[in-house]
Amino acid sequence: MAEGDGLPEVGGGPAPRTTWSPPLQPGPSSAAWPGAPAVGGPVAPGSPQPSVLGPGVPPPFVPPAGGPAGLWPGAQPAAAPTSRRPGLLGRVAVPLLVVALLLVTGVQAYQIHQLTDRLADVDRRLNAGQQESQTRLDGLESRATELESEIGAAFDPEAIAAAVLPSVFRVRAGRYTGSAFAVGEPTADGGTNLFTNFHVVEAVWEEGERQVFLELTDQRFPATIVEVDEDNDLAQLRTTSAFTGLVATPAAVKSGQQIVVVGAPLGLADSVTTGVVSAFREAKGGDPPMIQFDAPINEGNSGGPVINGEQQVVGIATAKARDAEGIGLAVPIATACDSFDIC
Repeated sequence: MAEGDGLPEVGGGPAPRTTWSPPLQPGPSSAAWPGAPAVGGPVAPGSPQPSVLGPGVPPPFVPPAGGPAGLWPGAQPAAAPTSRRPGLLGRVAVPLLVVALLLVTGVQAYQIHQLTDRLADVDRRLNAGQQESQTRLDGLESRATELESEIGAAFDPEAIAAAVLPSVFRVRAGRYTGSAFAVGEPTADGGTNLFTNFHVVEAVWEEGERQVFLELTDQRFPATIVEVDEDNDLAQLRTTSAFTGLVATPAAVKSGQQIVVVGAPLGLADSVTTGVVSAFREAKGGDPPMIQFDAPINEGNSGGPVINGEQQVVGIATAKARDAEGIGLAVPIATACDSFDIC
């Protein structure tokens, strides 16, 4: 081999030893820093010394002296956040918004207050109207009650007759006829007590007989003469049949009081006439007290009831004045009740 080829001769002494450096692998530290030495070249004084870790392993990063720590070569430091001060619009908008909310809230509170006052006023008016209506209603009810009382007190011959006729009878006592009416409560055996005039049953009584007959429409009922009061021209009858007794008035009659007389004049049963009380005649000279009235009566009315507007018996028709018009006489019901104690 020629001289200067750099190869040892065969069989010569030991060849000079050449130092071998592995090629540096590309990486973040490869020729990254300024002034880094070339691979295999001399190292500048004061330069960082690379460490050889082995084939293909980059040396650890050592930041250059005086450089920022924790940054890769070529990296720029992050900018620090800067604080922004609110502008003029922001500083004005927030107070305005608060003021607007306060105004809206105030307006709504005022409206609610006004609405509450209106509702309270409406309630007061309604209560006042209800009280006024109730007062008027109470007045109307009171007036209606008064009218009903007045109507009830009004003289109604039709209603009186309808209520009284089922308790008034034609009496047949031998050859004579007259009238009688049921009175008071039923007897102990369920029968009925009746009043009539003594002169109606006088012939039977004088003959010693006691039985007479009561006629109502087409029905006939036997009755017994229980007791008589000749001085007051009264007689008490009793029948075993049950009838509704009429009620005696508790008050004294007055002149001008309207009346109804029910009986069987001339044998005509269920006859009704009307009139007024002309006067009340006190007992004088041994004569009993009498009620004078102007309702027409005839023979056969004797013993029939004289009824007031309250459907109560005020007297027992007894007689009429001869050769005169409108003068009838009745025994007061109080006299009959005192004589027989059955009212």
